[in-house]
Amino acid sequence: MTVAVSKAVEAGTEMLVCASTGNTSASAAAFGARAGLRTVVLVPKGAVALGKLAQTVQYGAEVVELTGTFEDCLRVARELAAEHPVALVNSAANDHRLAGQQTAAFEIVDVLGDAPDLHCLPVGNAGNITALWRGYTAYEKAGRAAHRPRIWGFQAAGAAPLVLGRTVEAPETVASAIRIGNPASRAGALAARDESGGRISAVSDEQILAACRLLARHEGVFVEPASAVGVAGLLAEHAARRVPAAQRIVITVTGNGLKDPQASIPEGCHSVETSTATSDVVRALGLV
Repeated sequence: MTVAVSKAVEAGTEMLVCASTGNTSASAAAFGARAGLRTVVLVPKGAVALGKLAQTVQYGAEVVELTGTFEDCLRVARELAAEHPVALVNSAANDHRLAGQQTAAFEIVDVLGDAPDLHCLPVGNAGNITALWRGYTAYEKAGRAAHRPRIWGFQAAGAAPLVLGRTVEAPETVASAIRIGNPASRAGALAARDESGGRISAVSDEQILAACRLLARHEGVFVEPASAVGVAGLLAEHAARRVPAAQRIVITVTGNGLKDPQASIPEGCHSVETSTATSDVVRALGLV
């Protein structure tokens, strides 16, 4: 996003617009504020996590809620950019976004010394998978990597148009950031899958939330549900014995859990209440 906004400033643009399920809006709002630009974000009404809306509002962006899907928001954003002097900063419509996103692949290769054997990540609107494959390809062409990884992308079962091979008219999943039924970067995602010899599969909401808990309780990493989809997918593939041995694997986790804490709290989860007496606390903890 910083690349897209920097290029908008360079072009003399005074207003940014984007469609979002939450993360893009928060990022556009942050960098738009830093650049002193008016920023307008279009989001599907009632479908964006409050943590992301809070970021967007705090940064001073104008939020417009549309009574439709993310795809409706993106269509309107495209039309606004086509008819008015505003910069559209969605990755599907702005190549500067992909140019910035691809550097994640550069960083991975720089740290590991070469590309991994396998890279797993969540897929929603498919900008990240498109950009990462572009980055690995660029680094291999430049001689900075000896090979490119296989790309395994994972969608939520309730929002899996690339797995089903058709648009999902009413996508539904706890992973709100990838609740997208018609990815704008579909072609890039399919190219990454096919050219890398990879795959795009789906995981259930139950598997996604289980991966969230696993990351939190065993690694101390708190992620939003969409961010755990790559982990859930790899675990599912391993359980099906489809993960070769001795692989160097990278998994991208893309969003902090505080962006969508409501989705991460198990139903019925509660604290233990007791008095201020130490003896009562001891009993509550079963230490007697």
